[in-house]
Amino acid sequence: MGNRDRLLSAILLAPTAIVFGAFFLLPLAELFLIGGGGPRGFAAYAAILVDPRYVGSLVSTIALSAAVTAATLLVSGISGLFLSRNRFAGRDVLVSLLTLPLAFPGVVIGFLVIMLAGRQGLIGAVSRALTGDRIVFAYSMAGLFMGYVYFSIPRTILTIMASAEKLDPRLEEAARSLGASPWRVVRDVILPGLKPALIAAGEICFATSMGAFGTAFTLATHINVLPMTIYTEFTLRANIATAAALSIVLGAMTWLVLAVARTAAGSTVAAAG
Repeated sequence: MGNRDRLLSAILLAPTAIVFGAFFLLPLAELFLIGGGGPRGFAAYAAILVDPRYVGSLVSTIALSAAVTAATLLVSGISGLFLSRNRFAGRDVLVSLLTLPLAFPGVVIGFLVIMLAGRQGLIGAVSRALTGDRIVFAYSMAGLFMGYVYFSIPRTILTIMASAEKLDPRLEEAARSLGASPWRVVRDVILPGLKPALIAAGEICFATSMGAFGTAFTLATHINVLPMTIYTEFTLRANIATAAALSIVLGAMTWLVLAVARTAAGSTVAAAG
């Protein structure tokens, strides 16, 4: 590459580098410094990882995000594969409805969960009519799980549908002709073909669930997730340093889990090869 090509590459990359530095690196560095500016200094980051309240919130957030990701990929994988291979009346309308939650903020998603599983919700009314007891779970982790799955499906199903449309049906036909059962076809042909899309969609789903706030804020009666803990530290306790440190820990843990999952997926592919 000559000097002219290097100069051209530098000019083309300059806007991206400026935006990346101004809107990502500098704010992140400032947040890190604020997190270490409290009474405990930078030891606050280590203290967070041993404080039972913060550790419990972090573990709950990771467990919830993992469960949401698994449920979303299961629903989106089955639905996306079906919709990509079948044409029927109303299909386009159905796909549009499945993507409708993309237009809703988290607060609206929380409100919908309350209308469904809140104290005056539909599930409570039906359960009371049938059993005499009102079932209410909107204000718990189960309600938050429902809300997160609801807004995560549109973020994953389109990715999976696009990938499923590129699968070669001849590979499945060849597997069946060799005596493979439907389950073997799914396991050995369809899932490997969809694996890149499933990993990409799962990463988006997990990261979104880790940092989502609006739905948790709407339902936060008995919910202990890290975004709500950060909000409490920042607004109710005016503990800006701890809120900043928790934000850094949340981002770091999200990145770490995604990196480990991506590495494990790559190792699985290598072993299978």
